[in-house]
Amino acid sequence: MAPGHRALVTAPFRGEGLDTLNELAEVVLDPWIDHVPLRIYDGPRLAERAQNEGADIIVVESDFVSGPVFDLPLVAIGSCRGDPNNVDVPGATKAGIPVLRAPGRNADAVAELAVGLLLAASRHLLAADNDVRHDAVFKDDTIPYQRYRAWQVAGRTAGLVGLGAVGRALRWRLEGLGMRVLAYDPYADDAKESLERVLDESDVISLHAAVTPETQGMIGAKQFDAMKDGVIFLNTAREQLHDRDALVERLQNGKVGAAGLDHFAGEHLEPDHPLTSMSNVVLTPHIGGATFDTEANHSRLIADDICRLLEGERPLHIVNPEVLK
Repeated sequence: MAPGHRALVTAPFRGEGLDTLNELAEVVLDPWIDHVPLRIYDGPRLAERAQNEGADIIVVESDFVSGPVFDLPLVAIGSCRGDPNNVDVPGATKAGIPVLRAPGRNADAVAELAVGLLLAASRHLLAADNDVRHDAVFKDDTIPYQRYRAWQVAGRTAGLVGLGAVGRALRWRLEGLGMRVLAYDPYADDAKESLERVLDESDVISLHAAVTPETQGMIGAKQFDAMKDGVIFLNTAREQLHDRDALVERLQNGKVGAAGLDHFAGEHLEPDHPLTSMSNVVLTPHIGGATFDTEANHSRLIADDICRLLEGERPLHIVNPEVLK
């Protein structure tokens, strides 16, 4: 292993992965997420910082890696994401710099949030909480048992659209809750069901596909109408997978009984949007992967691959293996 490496780490990095990286290089740790106001480097600013630090290894999560970064004598670039879309991979490849990624880092975290959204939406948890906070447990001549009756999830059917790392992490959790789980994913050998069957038979639909030209808008008016009446709809992936207007209309007419949503295009939902006034909808601001465990997971994956690279081995999660000699 070559001595004297210096790593600029602008991603949150912790646990075993940080210990490993400290053994491999002198580490400058300055996570973007610890800065208020938020700090995100573009390519020129990242290159300037890396050059000032004398870094030959860069590890990022949200900063953009492009342009002059590739003029530096880098040993590796680590992107703490499953999809390193913040890195100009062709540019790195042209410069002969390996790009590493961290697949599945947030699978358990996102799956747990999906379970939370399912229970919150199906059992009216936010509305019930609001009643307690506002001394409105008994209102309109009703009691909570009348207003908040619901079906339990045990014995119901869940349909997963997408069976990657998150879908698989959610599947066993839902089975543990007593649910029958169907899955549609044309790229997964163990997802045998068609989308039509998943939509037709499921009491809960949960989206976990990547956004591609093939999947963008895949759940539209036709697909919502093919679902069971009163279906619970969850999306902890990306809003681009479903038609927001079609969802709103079916929430309003009761076709969709409840929804749990963790992402909105542009990372923004207007305060006066109809979704914000619906008591049967739970909204979260893209926090599915926001756990310290996610950070520990990507730290381990990236650091272990940097170790492999420095020892002359092939990294397990390299995006551009053609740069290896």
